[in-house]
Amino acid sequence: MIPVAFDYVRAGSADEALAALVEHGDEAKLMAGGHSLLPMMKLRLAYPAVVVDIGRLDDLKYVRDAGDHLAIGALTNHRAIEIDPLVTQHAPLLARATSQVGDPQVRHRGTIGGSLAHADAAADHPATLLALGGSVVVSGPNGQREVAATDLFTGFLESSLEPTEMITEIRVPKHGDAGWSFQKFNRRAQDWAIVGVSAQRVNGSAQVALVNMHTTPIRATAVEEALAGGASAAEAAEQAHVGMSPSSDLNASVDFRNHLSRVLVKRALVEAGIA
Repeated sequence: MIPVAFDYVRAGSADEALAALVEHGDEAKLMAGGHSLLPMMKLRLAYPAVVVDIGRLDDLKYVRDAGDHLAIGALTNHRAIEIDPLVTQHAPLLARATSQVGDPQVRHRGTIGGSLAHADAAADHPATLLALGGSVVVSGPNGQREVAATDLFTGFLESSLEPTEMITEIRVPKHGDAGWSFQKFNRRAQDWAIVGVSAQRVNGSAQVALVNMHTTPIRATAVEEALAGGASAAEAAEQAHVGMSPSSDLNASVDFRNHLSRVLVKRALVEAGIA
């Protein structure tokens, strides 16, 4: 399908982008790589009156050592994160998950900020940020605020961002060589995950998040609680589907997704050495 007509604004700075959001409110949408917004516009699931292009804001493209965490600019593309030595050293789970996003063309154009703002439960980055215990810096007309990943995703393709706000930075705690694992099951290498798992050891305990197992990106709290109670990897993995609401579609039934979640969580826990 062809998108409905819209006005196009190319922002020269983050301030210009925020000003456009304030001016147009709910009728405006930000576009960076375009891999989330444009397909939705073509399907007419999104029909902004104004598209604000922020893809050329180079000051939001970086990976920096910020002491106890990595600071990543929201417009940093997936490929840059995948190969960055700081990410590989201090947050290898993020590097691995990013390497599994789409195909090389997607990874060279798509941005981490766009993926997180889109809040798609089938995407790899939201679950990975949850497992890492990360957060995002959100800028708006009233200044900046930091939002934990656990407070970012509020509903199906919905986040806690206000219409006049944008993600400007992602903050990822340094985990170094702590145990981690990223597991993903899909039919073809470039496909969305039918089910995926991000697992990270954090201060001696496990943080596990699931891809495409709920209406929102979500932590597998039943698994984490079982592990905290002394369960083995196999025992904890049996709780992977608890509290989840996976969908049934052309790729998988609810039962199959529940089965995959248990299988992949067990693999992740074993690989990460968490249990």
